[in-house]
Amino acid sequence: MAGRARGWRAAAVAAVGVLALTGCGPNPLQNADSGKPTVLTTFTVLQDIASVVAGDHVNVESITKPGAEIHDYEPTPQDVTKASQAQLVLDNGLHLEQWLEQFTSSANIPHKVVSEGVEVMDISGAPGKPNPHAWMSPANAQRYVDNIVTALSELDPEHTQQFRDNGEKYKAQLREIGDGLRKELDALPRNHRSLVTCEGAFSYLARDAGLTEKYIWPVNAEQEATPQQVSSAIEFVDQHHVPAVFCESTVSDKPMRQVAEATGARYGGTLYVDSLSEKDGPVPTYLDLLRHDADTISRGLSGKAR
Repeated sequence: MAGRARGWRAAAVAAVGVLALTGCGPNPLQNADSGKPTVLTTFTVLQDIASVVAGDHVNVESITKPGAEIHDYEPTPQDVTKASQAQLVLDNGLHLEQWLEQFTSSANIPHKVVSEGVEVMDISGAPGKPNPHAWMSPANAQRYVDNIVTALSELDPEHTQQFRDNGEKYKAQLREIGDGLRKELDALPRNHRSLVTCEGAFSYLARDAGLTEKYIWPVNAEQEATPQQVSSAIEFVDQHHVPAVFCESTVSDKPMRQVAEATGARYGGTLYVDSLSEKDGPVPTYLDLLRHDADTISRGLSGKAR
């Protein structure tokens, strides 16, 4: 954490210089012709959700890029500058973006925590420490949408009705995906209803779908998986006869490949959590991410060919 704090302070100092040079000029994050306000999100999943709600009335950008690891992200001077010039920052909260908290708390940057009101799950074995990946539940995502509608309506009251209409249409799509996920996974044999992943990022999805969750590490960290963590996953897979295991796109799948090799389980594929892909990739939108993960999990646990 000390190194990360020093990195942020360096970024902030550099950004002050940038702002001093550009403070008298036009705001680069607001289109002078369109007059649209700009909203920043902390990662691409939130950007996509907010863009759908915003429609054509607000510019929505993400601080982090597709494929980025969110937990240990270190802001650049450009990030600090962008945040200080935006009209609003949307963040997940639940201690996910601790790097953001360091400069939003000391700068006059309005921000909205979009996870407000969700039923929070603690990280297993860590009472009182929230699992931040609440957006992985289609049900929770509907609360995210409501919070974003409120935030954008406060920013741009003229288009409140459009934001509400866009939000309701989007929530209907989320409900459809959630219902489809449960239907697919309900068809699995009881002993196949276990979700084994690298990170404990699927607690909310597992809860929605009635799956037992097991992971190698609880939250992405700088260190690699320990032998004890890998051994624990191997023991779980053996004991429960889990047919397939998975890993997330932003971390190395090497530890999970070890689990698969040691147990004879299939490596079921790559799941997406913290970040969307590029536009030509497998999950260019949040709805694509949910569909991809549901299909990958269902096919992996049922033994269907991809």
